[in-house]
Amino acid sequence: MAGSRGRLLNAFGSDWNATGGNANESLFSALDDIGGEGQTADNRQDERIQFDRLEFESPADLMRHLYYTCLRSNVTEKPWEPVGNEKFCPRRFDGWSCWEPTPAGTVAENFCPKFVLGFDHRRLAYRTCHENGSWFVHPLSGREWSNYTNCVDTEDMQLRRLVNDIYIGGYSVSFLTLIISLCIFNSFRTLKCTRIRIHIHLFTSLALSCMFWIVWYKFVVEDPDVLKANVGWCVGLHILLHYLMLVNYFWMFCEGLHLHLVLVIVFIKDIVAMRWFATIGWILPVLLVSLYALVRNAQPHDTDHCWMDESHAMWLLTVPVCCSLVASLIFLINVVRVLLTKLNSTSPHPAPLGLRKATRATLILIPLFGLQHILLPFRPDKGCQLERYYQIGAALLISLQGLCVSCLFCFANHDVIFAVQCYLSRFFPDIVTHPFLESNGGQPATQSRDVVV
Repeated sequence: MAGSRGRLLNAFGSDWNATGGNANESLFSALDDIGGEGQTADNRQDERIQFDRLEFESPADLMRHLYYTCLRSNVTEKPWEPVGNEKFCPRRFDGWSCWEPTPAGTVAENFCPKFVLGFDHRRLAYRTCHENGSWFVHPLSGREWSNYTNCVDTEDMQLRRLVNDIYIGGYSVSFLTLIISLCIFNSFRTLKCTRIRIHIHLFTSLALSCMFWIVWYKFVVEDPDVLKANVGWCVGLHILLHYLMLVNYFWMFCEGLHLHLVLVIVFIKDIVAMRWFATIGWILPVLLVSLYALVRNAQPHDTDHCWMDESHAMWLLTVPVCCSLVASLIFLINVVRVLLTKLNSTSPHPAPLGLRKATRATLILIPLFGLQHILLPFRPDKGCQLERYYQIGAALLISLQGLCVSCLFCFANHDVIFAVQCYLSRFFPDIVTHPFLESNGGQPATQSRDVVV
Protein backbone atom coordinates (compact mmCIF):
# COMPACT_ATOMS: atom_id res chain seq x y z
CA MET A 1 0.00 0.00 0.00
CA ALA A 2 6.38 5.05 -0.59
CA GLY A 3 7.25 4.81 2.93
CA SER A 4 7.01 1.34 4.27
CA ARG A 5 5.26 -0.14 1.32
CA GLY A 6 6.36 2.14 -1.42
CA ARG A 7 4.13 4.04 -3.82
CA LEU A 8 2.67 0.87 -5.24
CA LEU A 9 0.69 0.17 -2.11
CA ASN A 10 -0.46 3.74 -2.02
CA ALA A 11 -2.04 3.00 -5.35
CA PHE A 12 -3.36 -0.52 -4.89
CA GLY A 13 -3.43 -1.19 -1.26
CA SER A 14 -2.03 -4.47 -0.26
CA ASP A 15 -0.80 -1.41 2.44
CA TRP A 16 0.96 0.51 0.48
CA ASN A 17 -1.61 3.02 1.40
CA ALA A 18 -0.23 3.35 4.90
CA THR A 19 3.25 3.80 3.61
CA GLY A 20 3.25 7.47 2.83
CA GLY A 21 2.96 8.30 6.51
CA ASN A 22 4.92 5.44 7.96
CA ALA A 23 8.28 7.14 7.70
CA ASN A 24 6.83 10.21 9.37
CA GLU A 25 5.23 8.06 12.02
CA SER A 26 8.45 6.27 12.85
CA LEU A 27 10.37 9.50 13.15
CA PHE A 28 7.85 11.44 15.18
CA SER A 29 9.27 9.75 18.24
CA ALA A 30 12.51 11.62 17.57
CA LEU A 31 10.88 15.03 17.80
CA ASP A 32 11.82 15.28 21.44
CA ASP A 33 15.40 15.46 20.21
CA ILE A 34 14.47 18.31 17.88
CA GLY A 35 12.88 20.24 20.70
CA GLY A 36 12.96 23.13 18.33
CA GLU A 37 16.72 23.32 17.99
CA GLY A 38 16.85 21.76 14.57
CA GLN A 39 20.15 23.38 13.75
CA THR A 40 22.67 21.07 15.45
CA ALA A 41 20.58 19.03 17.84
CA ASP A 42 22.58 15.86 17.12
CA ASN A 43 24.04 13.90 14.25
CA ARG A 44 20.68 12.25 13.58
CA GLN A 45 19.53 15.41 11.81
CA ASP A 46 20.61 14.01 8.43
CA GLU A 47 18.21 11.09 8.91
CA ARG A 48 15.29 13.55 8.95
CA ILE A 49 16.28 15.44 5.80
CA GLN A 50 14.49 14.58 2.55
CA PHE A 51 16.54 16.31 -0.12
CA ASP A 52 16.26 16.39 -3.91
CA ARG A 53 18.77 13.75 -5.01
CA LEU A 54 18.90 15.23 -8.50
CA GLU A 55 20.04 18.60 -7.14
CA PHE A 56 22.07 17.64 -4.06
CA GLU A 57 24.13 14.51 -3.49
CA SER A 58 23.71 14.47 0.28
CA PRO A 59 21.99 16.31 3.15
CA ALA A 60 25.34 18.00 3.89
CA ASP A 61 25.36 19.53 0.40
CA LEU A 62 21.84 20.83 0.93
CA MET A 63 22.80 22.40 4.27
CA ARG A 64 25.91 23.95 2.74
CA HIS A 65 23.81 25.44 -0.04
CA LEU A 66 21.31 26.93 2.42
CA TYR A 67 24.10 28.29 4.62
CA TYR A 68 25.94 30.11 1.85
CA THR A 69 22.67 31.37 0.35
CA CYS A 70 21.83 32.91 3.71
CA LEU A 71 25.29 34.50 4.06
CA ARG A 72 25.27 35.87 0.52
CA SER A 73 22.13 37.81 1.42
CA ASN A 74 24.32 40.01 3.61
CA VAL A 75 26.32 40.97 0.52
CA THR A 76 23.74 41.09 -2.25
CA GLU A 77 20.85 42.70 -0.38
CA LYS A 78 20.67 46.26 0.87
CA PRO A 79 21.62 46.26 4.57
CA TRP A 80 18.72 46.47 6.97
CA GLU A 81 18.94 49.80 8.78
CA PRO A 82 17.27 50.36 12.15
CA VAL A 83 15.27 53.49 12.80
CA GLY A 84 17.04 55.75 15.26
CA ASN A 85 18.57 53.81 18.15
CA GLU A 86 16.41 50.78 17.56
CA LYS A 87 18.16 47.51 18.28
CA PHE A 88 17.77 44.39 16.21
CA CYS A 89 18.92 40.78 16.17
CA PRO A 90 21.37 39.92 13.36
CA ARG A 91 20.79 37.53 10.47
CA ARG A 92 21.29 33.89 11.47
CA PHE A 93 21.30 30.52 9.78
CA ASP A 94 20.26 27.92 12.36
CA GLY A 95 20.95 24.82 10.31
CA TRP A 96 17.53 24.63 8.68
CA SER A 97 16.29 28.18 8.06
CA CYS A 98 17.67 31.65 7.42
CA TRP A 99 16.40 34.24 9.91
CA GLU A 100 16.42 37.82 8.69
CA PRO A 101 17.45 40.77 10.90
CA THR A 102 14.62 41.27 13.38
CA PRO A 103 13.73 44.31 15.55
CA ALA A 104 14.36 43.79 19.26
CA GLY A 105 11.42 42.72 21.36
CA THR A 106 9.66 40.92 18.49
CA VAL A 107 9.18 37.37 17.31
CA ALA A 108 10.41 36.34 13.86
CA GLU A 109 8.49 33.75 11.86
CA ASN A 110 9.53 31.43 9.04
CA PHE A 111 7.69 28.74 7.18
CA CYS A 112 8.77 25.29 8.31
CA PRO A 113 11.37 23.71 6.02
CA LYS A 114 9.97 21.38 3.38
CA PHE A 115 12.90 19.01 3.49
CA VAL A 116 12.50 17.88 7.12
CA LEU A 117 10.64 14.62 7.45
CA GLY A 118 7.49 15.01 9.54
CA PHE A 119 7.25 18.81 9.14
CA ASP A 120 4.28 20.56 7.57
CA HIS A 121 5.79 23.32 5.40
CA ARG A 122 2.55 25.31 5.64
CA ARG A 123 3.09 25.86 9.37
CA LEU A 124 5.31 28.51 10.98
CA ALA A 125 8.42 28.19 13.10
CA TYR A 126 9.48 31.16 15.22
CA ARG A 127 12.49 32.76 16.92
CA THR A 128 12.39 35.28 19.76
CA CYS A 129 14.48 38.46 19.63
CA HIS A 130 15.10 39.97 23.10
CA GLU A 131 14.87 43.66 23.95
CA ASN A 132 18.67 43.93 24.03
CA GLY A 133 18.97 42.75 20.41
CA SER A 134 20.05 39.17 21.11
CA TRP A 135 18.34 35.96 20.02
CA PHE A 136 16.74 33.73 22.63
CA VAL A 137 19.18 31.18 24.08
CA HIS A 138 17.93 27.79 25.20
CA PRO A 139 18.66 27.33 28.94
CA LEU A 140 19.75 23.69 28.51
CA SER A 141 21.97 23.90 25.45
CA GLY A 142 23.21 27.44 25.98
CA ARG A 143 22.80 28.16 22.28
CA GLU A 144 20.52 30.32 20.19
CA TRP A 145 17.28 28.43 19.68
CA SER A 146 14.63 28.32 16.97
CA ASN A 147 11.29 26.81 17.89
CA TYR A 148 10.16 24.21 15.34
CA THR A 149 7.77 22.35 17.61
CA ASN A 150 4.78 23.90 15.86
CA CYS A 151 5.91 22.35 12.55
CA VAL A 152 4.55 18.96 13.54
CA ASP A 153 0.87 18.42 12.79
CA THR A 154 -0.10 16.49 15.93
CA GLU A 155 -3.57 15.72 14.56
CA ASP A 156 -1.99 14.21 11.47
CA MET A 157 0.42 12.25 13.66
CA GLN A 158 -2.47 10.84 15.68
CA LEU A 159 -4.28 9.94 12.45
CA ARG A 160 -1.25 8.06 11.16
CA ARG A 161 -0.92 6.18 14.42
CA LEU A 162 -4.62 5.30 14.25
CA VAL A 163 -4.24 4.09 10.65
CA ASN A 164 -1.23 1.97 11.61
CA ASP A 165 -3.21 0.41 14.47
CA ILE A 166 -6.08 -0.33 12.08
CA TYR A 167 -3.70 -2.08 9.72
CA ILE A 168 -2.23 -4.20 12.50
CA GLY A 169 -5.65 -5.10 13.89
CA GLY A 170 -7.15 -5.78 10.46
CA TYR A 171 -4.26 -7.96 9.36
CA SER A 172 -4.45 -9.91 12.62
CA VAL A 173 -8.15 -10.66 12.14
CA SER A 174 -7.60 -11.58 8.49
CA PHE A 175 -4.68 -13.85 9.36
CA LEU A 176 -6.75 -15.73 11.94
CA THR A 177 -9.72 -16.26 9.60
CA LEU A 178 -7.46 -17.29 6.72
CA ILE A 179 -5.73 -19.92 8.86
CA ILE A 180 -9.11 -21.32 9.92
CA SER A 181 -10.21 -21.41 6.28
CA LEU A 182 -7.05 -23.23 5.21
CA CYS A 183 -7.56 -25.80 7.96
CA ILE A 184 -11.12 -26.41 6.74
CA PHE A 185 -10.09 -26.68 3.08
CA ASN A 186 -7.38 -29.22 3.88
CA SER A 187 -9.49 -31.31 6.28
CA PHE A 188 -12.17 -32.67 3.94
CA ARG A 189 -11.62 -34.90 0.93
CA THR A 190 -14.89 -33.70 -0.56
CA LEU A 191 -13.31 -30.26 -1.00
CA LYS A 192 -10.53 -31.48 -3.30
CA CYS A 193 -11.23 -29.77 -6.62
CA THR A 194 -9.48 -27.25 -8.84
CA ARG A 195 -11.59 -24.33 -7.62
CA ILE A 196 -10.78 -25.05 -3.96
CA ARG A 197 -7.10 -25.66 -4.76
CA ILE A 198 -6.91 -22.18 -6.26
CA HIS A 199 -8.64 -20.82 -3.15
CA ILE A 200 -6.00 -22.56 -1.01
CA HIS A 201 -3.15 -20.92 -2.92
CA LEU A 202 -4.77 -17.48 -2.70
CA PHE A 203 -5.58 -17.86 0.99
CA THR A 204 -2.03 -19.03 1.72
CA SER A 205 -0.52 -16.01 -0.02
CA LEU A 206 -2.89 -13.66 1.81
CA ALA A 207 -2.11 -15.26 5.18
CA LEU A 208 1.66 -14.96 4.62
CA SER A 209 1.22 -11.37 3.50
CA CYS A 210 -0.83 -10.51 6.63
CA MET A 211 1.75 -12.10 8.91
CA PHE A 212 4.73 -10.27 7.44
CA TRP A 213 2.89 -6.93 7.26
CA ILE A 214 2.26 -7.21 10.99
CA VAL A 215 6.00 -7.83 11.48
CA TRP A 216 6.81 -4.82 9.29
CA TYR A 217 4.54 -2.46 11.21
CA LYS A 218 5.62 -3.65 14.66
CA PHE A 219 9.37 -3.99 14.17
CA VAL A 220 10.23 -1.57 11.35
CA VAL A 221 7.66 1.22 11.09
CA GLU A 222 7.47 1.76 14.84
CA ASP A 223 11.23 1.56 15.40
CA PRO A 224 13.20 4.55 14.00
CA ASP A 225 16.50 2.93 15.02
CA VAL A 226 15.88 0.06 12.58
CA LEU A 227 15.13 2.53 9.79
CA LYS A 228 18.28 4.48 10.53
CA ALA A 229 20.48 1.38 10.74
CA ASN A 230 19.03 0.07 7.46
CA VAL A 231 19.89 -3.48 8.49
CA GLY A 232 19.82 -6.32 6.00
CA TRP A 233 16.85 -8.16 7.48
CA CYS A 234 14.50 -5.20 7.08
CA VAL A 235 15.58 -4.77 3.43
CA GLY A 236 14.91 -8.48 2.92
CA LEU A 237 11.51 -8.07 4.58
CA HIS A 238 10.72 -5.22 2.19
CA ILE A 239 11.53 -7.42 -0.81
CA LEU A 240 9.55 -10.34 0.64
CA LEU A 241 6.48 -8.13 1.19
CA HIS A 242 6.58 -6.90 -2.38
CA TYR A 243 6.91 -10.48 -3.61
CA LEU A 244 3.88 -11.55 -1.57
CA MET A 245 1.95 -8.55 -2.82
CA LEU A 246 2.54 -9.64 -6.41
CA VAL A 247 1.63 -13.22 -5.47
CA ASN A 248 -1.67 -11.98 -4.02
CA TYR A 249 -2.61 -10.08 -7.16
CA PHE A 250 -1.53 -12.87 -9.51
CA TRP A 251 -3.55 -15.50 -7.65
CA MET A 252 -6.55 -13.17 -7.75
CA PHE A 253 -5.92 -13.00 -11.49
CA CYS A 254 -5.81 -16.82 -11.58
CA GLU A 255 -9.17 -16.95 -9.79
CA GLY A 256 -10.71 -14.81 -12.51
CA LEU A 257 -8.94 -16.70 -15.29
CA HIS A 258 -10.13 -20.09 -13.99
CA LEU A 259 -13.74 -18.95 -13.69
CA HIS A 260 -13.55 -17.43 -17.16
CA LEU A 261 -12.16 -20.67 -18.63
CA VAL A 262 -14.83 -22.77 -16.90
CA LEU A 263 -17.65 -20.62 -18.26
CA VAL A 264 -16.28 -20.06 -21.77
CA ILE A 265 -14.17 -23.12 -22.62
CA VAL A 266 -15.97 -25.50 -20.23
CA PHE A 267 -13.56 -28.45 -20.77
CA ILE A 268 -10.03 -27.98 -19.46
CA LYS A 269 -7.58 -30.41 -17.88
CA ASP A 270 -7.22 -29.59 -14.20
CA ILE A 271 -3.58 -30.74 -14.00
CA VAL A 272 -2.53 -28.54 -16.91
CA ALA A 273 -4.48 -25.57 -15.54
CA MET A 274 -2.95 -25.87 -12.06
CA ARG A 275 0.56 -26.02 -13.48
CA TRP A 276 0.01 -22.79 -15.34
CA PHE A 277 -1.64 -21.17 -12.34
CA ALA A 278 1.25 -22.17 -10.05
CA THR A 279 3.74 -20.73 -12.54
CA ILE A 280 1.84 -17.45 -12.77
CA GLY A 281 1.06 -17.23 -9.05
CA TRP A 282 4.38 -18.22 -7.45
CA ILE A 283 7.21 -18.22 -10.00
CA LEU A 284 6.51 -15.16 -12.17
CA PRO A 285 6.54 -12.81 -9.11
CA VAL A 286 10.02 -14.12 -8.24
CA LEU A 287 11.35 -12.89 -11.58
CA LEU A 288 9.65 -9.50 -11.32
CA VAL A 289 10.72 -8.83 -7.73
CA SER A 290 14.27 -9.97 -8.47
CA LEU A 291 14.46 -7.48 -11.33
CA TYR A 292 13.02 -4.77 -9.05
CA ALA A 293 15.58 -5.53 -6.32
CA LEU A 294 18.51 -5.49 -8.76
CA VAL A 295 17.46 -2.20 -10.35
CA ARG A 296 16.80 -0.51 -7.01
CA ASN A 297 19.99 -1.82 -5.41
CA ALA A 298 21.97 -0.29 -8.28
CA GLN A 299 20.76 3.16 -7.20
CA PRO A 300 22.65 4.11 -4.00
CA HIS A 301 20.12 6.78 -2.99
CA ASP A 302 17.24 4.26 -3.16
CA THR A 303 18.68 1.92 -0.53
CA ASP A 304 18.17 4.00 2.64
CA HIS A 305 15.58 3.55 5.40
CA CYS A 306 14.93 -0.14 4.66
CA TRP A 307 13.97 0.88 1.10
CA MET A 308 10.91 2.67 2.48
CA ASP A 309 11.46 5.80 0.38
CA GLU A 310 9.99 6.34 -3.06
CA SER A 311 11.85 4.83 -6.00
CA HIS A 312 11.35 4.90 -9.76
CA ALA A 313 12.04 1.15 -9.75
CA MET A 314 8.55 0.68 -8.29
CA TRP A 315 7.16 0.87 -11.82
CA LEU A 316 8.53 -2.62 -12.39
CA LEU A 317 5.87 -3.82 -9.94
CA THR A 318 3.15 -1.28 -10.62
CA VAL A 319 2.73 -2.20 -14.28
CA PRO A 320 2.13 -5.96 -13.67
CA VAL A 321 -0.34 -5.15 -10.89
CA CYS A 322 -2.26 -2.75 -13.14
CA CYS A 323 -2.35 -5.37 -15.91
CA SER A 324 -3.67 -8.05 -13.54
CA LEU A 325 -6.42 -5.73 -12.25
CA VAL A 326 -7.49 -4.76 -15.76
CA ALA A 327 -7.59 -8.43 -16.80
CA SER A 328 -9.60 -9.31 -13.67
CA LEU A 329 -12.08 -6.56 -14.47
CA ILE A 330 -12.50 -7.95 -17.99
CA PHE A 331 -13.05 -11.43 -16.54
CA LEU A 332 -15.71 -10.09 -14.18
CA ILE A 333 -17.57 -8.32 -16.97
CA ASN A 334 -17.52 -11.45 -19.12
CA VAL A 335 -18.65 -13.70 -16.25
CA VAL A 336 -21.63 -11.44 -15.56
CA ARG A 337 -22.42 -11.34 -19.29
CA VAL A 338 -22.36 -15.14 -19.58
CA LEU A 339 -24.43 -15.50 -16.42
CA LEU A 340 -27.08 -13.11 -17.71
CA THR A 341 -27.15 -14.89 -21.08
CA LYS A 342 -27.70 -18.32 -19.52
CA LEU A 343 -30.34 -17.12 -17.09
CA ASN A 344 -32.25 -15.21 -19.74
CA SER A 345 -32.53 -18.32 -21.88
CA THR A 346 -33.85 -20.62 -19.14
CA SER A 347 -35.79 -18.52 -16.67
CA PRO A 348 -39.55 -17.85 -17.08
CA HIS A 349 -38.92 -14.42 -15.59
CA PRO A 350 -35.47 -13.66 -16.96
CA ALA A 351 -35.03 -9.97 -16.23
CA PRO A 352 -35.54 -9.82 -12.43
CA LEU A 353 -33.83 -13.15 -11.75
CA GLY A 354 -30.93 -12.43 -14.06
CA LEU A 355 -30.41 -9.01 -12.53
CA ARG A 356 -30.37 -10.41 -9.00
CA LYS A 357 -27.98 -13.20 -9.92
CA ALA A 358 -25.68 -10.84 -11.80
CA THR A 359 -25.62 -8.36 -8.93
CA ARG A 360 -24.88 -11.11 -6.42
CA ALA A 361 -22.11 -12.55 -8.60
CA THR A 362 -20.54 -9.10 -9.04
CA LEU A 363 -20.52 -8.31 -5.31
CA ILE A 364 -19.06 -11.72 -4.47
CA LEU A 365 -16.35 -11.70 -7.12
CA ILE A 366 -15.06 -8.16 -6.51
CA PRO A 367 -13.06 -9.06 -3.34
CA LEU A 368 -11.96 -12.39 -4.84
CA PHE A 369 -10.49 -10.63 -7.87
CA GLY A 370 -9.13 -7.74 -5.76
CA LEU A 371 -11.03 -5.20 -7.84
CA GLN A 372 -11.78 -3.00 -4.81
CA HIS A 373 -8.18 -1.82 -5.02
CA ILE A 374 -8.99 0.00 -8.28
CA LEU A 375 -10.69 2.69 -6.16
CA LEU A 376 -7.63 3.40 -3.99
CA PRO A 377 -5.72 5.71 -6.41
CA PHE A 378 -8.65 8.15 -6.35
CA ARG A 379 -7.61 9.74 -3.10
CA PRO A 380 -8.62 13.22 -1.89
CA ASP A 381 -6.12 16.06 -1.83
CA LYS A 382 -3.70 15.95 1.06
CA GLY A 383 -4.85 17.99 4.02
CA CYS A 384 -8.56 18.10 3.21
CA GLN A 385 -11.13 16.66 5.57
CA LEU A 386 -12.02 13.77 3.26
CA GLU A 387 -8.46 12.47 3.37
CA ARG A 388 -8.92 11.39 6.99
CA TYR A 389 -11.88 9.20 6.05
CA TYR A 390 -10.05 7.95 2.98
CA GLN A 391 -7.04 6.82 5.04
CA ILE A 392 -9.22 4.99 7.56
CA GLY A 393 -11.44 3.46 4.87
CA ALA A 394 -8.47 2.33 2.81
CA ALA A 395 -6.85 0.75 5.88
CA LEU A 396 -10.02 -1.22 6.62
CA LEU A 397 -10.49 -2.19 2.97
CA ILE A 398 -6.93 -3.46 2.55
CA SER A 399 -6.32 -5.14 5.88
CA LEU A 400 -9.69 -6.92 6.07
CA GLN A 401 -9.61 -8.45 2.59
CA GLY A 402 -8.54 -11.78 4.13
CA LEU A 403 -11.59 -11.73 6.41
CA CYS A 404 -13.85 -10.88 3.49
CA VAL A 405 -12.70 -13.68 1.19
CA SER A 406 -12.71 -16.17 4.09
CA CYS A 407 -16.34 -15.40 4.86
CA LEU A 408 -17.50 -15.41 1.24
CA PHE A 409 -15.53 -18.35 -0.14
CA CYS A 410 -15.10 -20.58 2.89
CA PHE A 411 -17.56 -19.96 5.72
CA ALA A 412 -20.44 -19.24 3.29
CA ASN A 413 -19.37 -21.81 0.69
CA HIS A 414 -22.08 -24.44 0.09
CA ASP A 415 -19.54 -27.24 -0.27
CA VAL A 416 -17.83 -26.28 3.00
CA ILE A 417 -21.13 -26.02 4.87
CA PHE A 418 -22.16 -29.42 3.50
CA ALA A 419 -18.86 -31.07 4.49
CA VAL A 420 -18.82 -29.55 7.98
CA GLN A 421 -22.47 -30.49 8.54
CA CYS A 422 -21.80 -34.10 7.55
CA TYR A 423 -18.81 -34.24 9.87
CA LEU A 424 -20.59 -32.74 12.88
CA SER A 425 -23.67 -34.93 12.41
CA ARG A 426 -21.50 -38.00 13.08
CA PHE A 427 -20.56 -36.77 16.56
CA PHE A 428 -23.60 -34.69 17.48
CA PRO A 429 -26.57 -36.38 15.73
CA ASP A 430 -29.07 -34.89 18.17
CA ILE A 431 -27.88 -31.36 17.51
CA VAL A 432 -26.75 -31.40 13.87
CA THR A 433 -28.89 -33.21 11.28
CA HIS A 434 -27.17 -34.88 8.35
CA PRO A 435 -27.84 -32.73 5.24
CA PHE A 436 -29.11 -35.75 3.28
CA LEU A 437 -31.91 -36.17 5.84
CA GLU A 438 -32.91 -32.56 6.18
CA SER A 439 -35.66 -32.61 3.56
CA ASN A 440 -38.06 -34.81 1.61
CA GLY A 441 -38.83 -37.11 4.53
CA GLY A 442 -35.39 -38.61 4.72
CA GLN A 443 -34.58 -38.37 1.02
CA PRO A 444 -31.25 -36.77 0.06
CA ALA A 445 -31.52 -33.04 -0.25
CA THR A 446 -30.33 -31.31 -3.38
CA GLN A 447 -27.12 -29.44 -2.76
CA SER A 448 -27.11 -25.95 -4.13
CA ARG A 449 -23.87 -25.11 -5.98
CA ASP A 450 -23.27 -21.69 -7.30
CA VAL A 451 -20.59 -21.38 -9.94
CA VAL A 452 -19.19 -18.20 -8.45
CA VAL A 453 -18.64 -19.73 -5.01
